[in-house]
Amino acid sequence: MRAAVLGRSIRLDGWTVGPYLAAAIVALPVATVVAVGLFGEGEDVWRHLAATVLPVYAWNSLQLLFGVGLGVLTIGVGTAWLVTMCRFPGRSVLEWALLLPLAMPAYVIAYVYTDLLEYAGPVQDLLRDAFGWTSARDYWFPEIRSMGGAIAMFSLVLYPYVYLLSRAAFLEQSVGQLKVSRTLGRGAWATFAFVAVPLARPSIAIGVSLALMEVLNDLGTVEFFAVNTFTRGIFNVWFGMNNVAGAAQIATLLLLVVLAILAAESYSRRRRRFRASYASYHDLPASPLARGRAAAAVAACALPVALGFVLPALVLADYALRHYADALAASYWRFVGNSIGLSSAAAAVAVILAISLAYARRLRRDPLLDAAIRLAVVGYAVPGAVLAIGVLIPFGWFDNTLDALMRGRFDISTGLLLSGTLFAALFAYVVRFLAVAYGALDASFAKVSVSMDRAARTLGAGPRRTLLDVHVPLVGASTLSAALLVFVDGMKELPMTLILRPFNFDTLATHVFEFAGDERLEPAALAALTIVVAGIIPVVILNRMIGASRPGSRQARD
Repeated sequence: MRAAVLGRSIRLDGWTVGPYLAAAIVALPVATVVAVGLFGEGEDVWRHLAATVLPVYAWNSLQLLFGVGLGVLTIGVGTAWLVTMCRFPGRSVLEWALLLPLAMPAYVIAYVYTDLLEYAGPVQDLLRDAFGWTSARDYWFPEIRSMGGAIAMFSLVLYPYVYLLSRAAFLEQSVGQLKVSRTLGRGAWATFAFVAVPLARPSIAIGVSLALMEVLNDLGTVEFFAVNTFTRGIFNVWFGMNNVAGAAQIATLLLLVVLAILAAESYSRRRRRFRASYASYHDLPASPLARGRAAAAVAACALPVALGFVLPALVLADYALRHYADALAASYWRFVGNSIGLSSAAAAVAVILAISLAYARRLRRDPLLDAAIRLAVVGYAVPGAVLAIGVLIPFGWFDNTLDALMRGRFDISTGLLLSGTLFAALFAYVVRFLAVAYGALDASFAKVSVSMDRAARTLGAGPRRTLLDVHVPLVGASTLSAALLVFVDGMKELPMTLILRPFNFDTLATHVFEFAGDERLEPAALAALTIVVAGIIPVVILNRMIGASRPGSRQARD
């Protein structure tokens, strides 16, 4: 079947209709938010917000983005260069340990450091005992619940995005270009600044963009630290003022900020080509560092790991051991079951859809189809709070319309069929995390030789059988990796779950959020530690992937 679209003839079958339908479904929440934000009945609320809190939301969000961007850029690029190009004690351990903070959600580390550093915490207690201080007037101590504290928390757990992509980019660079720079008289730092970093700039920009989008998606940290950002404003207007249109208008502004970040990343690479010479790929020369510099390198790489993972994990483990009875009494296993069930279902659906999209792209090389697939996986760039509003509004409209219809004709109430159910949360999870699964599987499908498809067709296998009997077994490892990545993202997800969960349905993330908000982290420490342990899974996967990213490396050959 063929149809003409904008003067083009496109083939419509199961493999092409699927991506177009997926693109339409993913676009629905975003289009709903924009439509309600622009045309909803919230003009009075909008004027009130614009005159009072909206400038504060914008200014705080910009400060947070700038501070975190600078923090993750400095830590991520610096540590990536050190472990890739320098030789010092502990480098082989630190190169994978630097990914561990990725397992620590920002809101969890915020709760831990607040417990440690606030006025009644052990650190200030120790200082007062040691120096004889009696009150806060006797000394100065940085306020953890502040903009600076939020920037520090985000930087400590989000720098692995930049580290991961920067290290992969450094590993892919040619030794020849680095040698030419040294031959022309540039030292190690000049080569790093003027050769290696410019070549790695696309990867660095993407890593920073991912970290900034995670900042915009966060609710737990900014809520706990009382930093008024766009995401916190959405929740305040939705739940505090009970105004959907006002929340949608703030969500539309947040979408514009996200688009601006993506546009800036794309603009920075316009009309430029970043290519390394692949003529000579040898092992990268790891320069041995002298004793003083080696110690500084160890400290520079170990400090982010210690502050971003080791210390918070030890504190959580201590709390969990001392309060495990309270945690178990607080329905811990029910929260674990809810989290695993919802995340597993999202992973399964996302992987199935990702396989379908990746295979459809392999079968049909068409610009319109490529555009539809790109739209279908754009959900990860949309903050969770925005996506939740975009899901809840059309689902609520459907439920209310159907209920009114059934009441009018049959005097039967259908109740909530979509909104306020697990289906709504599952739908939002799949829309947001589909990009994670698709990225892993599309790259894996690209590595399968086209001759495999031709051989299967020659033997009489159609597209469906070729997919099931040839491709699925070959991409099995990537399928598992994609499922695990989506599963772990689902375990950590907070904003969407808070808005879309059914009544009396809690996950580990919402349980930790509620207890920490009541200043009771200890009973929720076991739940927080469970989230962290689950987050270690993608760290292992990602470390293996970047280790095999350099052509000719032993891992790549394996």
